[in-house]
Amino acid sequence: MRALLSVYDKTGLTAFAETLRKARYELVSTGGTHRSLMESGVDVKQISDITGFPEILEGRVKTLHPVIHGGILARRGEASHLSQLKSHGIDPIDLVVVNLYPFVETVSNPKVLLQRALENIDIGGPTLIRAAAKNFPDVVVLVDPGDYGWISEKIVEGEKITMDERKKLAIKAFQHVALYDTSISGWLREESPLESEEFTIGLCKREDLRYGENPHQSGAVYSSVLNLGGVANAEHLHGLPMSYTNYLDADSAWTAVNAFEQNACVIVKHTNPCGMAIDDKQHLAFEMAFQGDSVSAYGGIVGFNRNVSLETANAMKGILFDIVVAPGFSDEALTVLRKRKRTRLLKSEPPIGNMASISVKTISGGALIQTVDEVIKSTENWKVVTKRDPTLLETADMKFAWKCLPHIKSNTIVLAKGNTMVGMGAGQPNRLVSIHLALRIAGDKSLGSALASDAFMPFADNIELVAEGGVSAIIQPGGSIRDAEVIEAANSHGITMMFTGMRHFNH
Repeated sequence: MRALLSVYDKTGLTAFAETLRKARYELVSTGGTHRSLMESGVDVKQISDITGFPEILEGRVKTLHPVIHGGILARRGEASHLSQLKSHGIDPIDLVVVNLYPFVETVSNPKVLLQRALENIDIGGPTLIRAAAKNFPDVVVLVDPGDYGWISEKIVEGEKITMDERKKLAIKAFQHVALYDTSISGWLREESPLESEEFTIGLCKREDLRYGENPHQSGAVYSSVLNLGGVANAEHLHGLPMSYTNYLDADSAWTAVNAFEQNACVIVKHTNPCGMAIDDKQHLAFEMAFQGDSVSAYGGIVGFNRNVSLETANAMKGILFDIVVAPGFSDEALTVLRKRKRTRLLKSEPPIGNMASISVKTISGGALIQTVDEVIKSTENWKVVTKRDPTLLETADMKFAWKCLPHIKSNTIVLAKGNTMVGMGAGQPNRLVSIHLALRIAGDKSLGSALASDAFMPFADNIELVAEGGVSAIIQPGGSIRDAEVIEAANSHGITMMFTGMRHFNH
């Protein structure tokens, strides 16, 4: 029996190779692997001794040879295949152990040069893996050092590796190569993935979850290859294990709070922000966000876009929160917050990479991919459509409310006052109900507030309800066939209204 070993990651390799030798495998390996095994005292042949051809082009070509691939691809139950091997003096290869050049690790350095990146694209390795995986009924393929242990036990005990086990190893091998190729194409791609006719997403499992959204569902969290930051890659500093819904809620808070350049706080409940505020002082931003809807905030998720200070940690005292996510925590803040047994503390960074600019949602039979909904900073296309111009305070409140919209589910209504979201209505089948909910949550705080609507307000009755709540300013996309009626209703109540020409639906 013959085994070919060609690995970059040499974890556990020597012990596995020794097991193979004791089981009377003839070992063949390539340059670096051969050198490592020889230095460890393992008897192994150099690949060039088998092919009769030296490694060339600085190692770019070494295993790409009929003697190697013929030995891997020959079907053992096919007489003509075995006859051809014999006539060409080719010995079968029964076990292939390969892992690949560290392309992802190499290009994770933002200063990496193109030439260095290209040299870390493995060619021979994926070819060996694919060949062995294709012929898995006759050839065992290993790409993961974690599989050395149980394979060794089988070999030592003289047990056969079953067809089902071979198939699972082949699946792992093909997936390994697919992830590798996805990493390469993703790094080379400069345009948006939406420009490509074909698009693959490379994901690596971070951990299994206790269950999915409900106990009868399975769940796991994966991180995207070559995409750093984000909640999927957050460092869990303290608290209970994360659940499926914890990740969803934490991501909602983290995404929303990072939409603001100013010091911000966002409190989320069931993926929808119920509290949003900005202030130069972080603890005040938290208190403002919490007071926006203190009932809903209880047991929610808190997101900050600055390191959490001791003053902020103290401000949260006595209030139950499931998660606090931030780019960091001061040592003093950690000391205070770690006294909370169940509160999870996540240290996260904004997402970086080609997946950071797109949104992917699975649907039956496929997926929907779009660019992320970001609020355009320019207000050039905004126009006041009512008789009364907004005051400076009303303009500031409208801008803040507009910034909140993309992070709340449609039909979305946001009421804002003093850089704080004081009321919110979302997820309703019609806009009137959302307005009603926002006003009910805001209570007296709706007086003099600014209202933002994620899509046009289709009827004048929207304005009538808004006026009853004492709202003084409205910002909305406009574009309804009844815009004139809506504008007239606003004028009749002395409400200033601005059209943006852009909507922010978020289903």
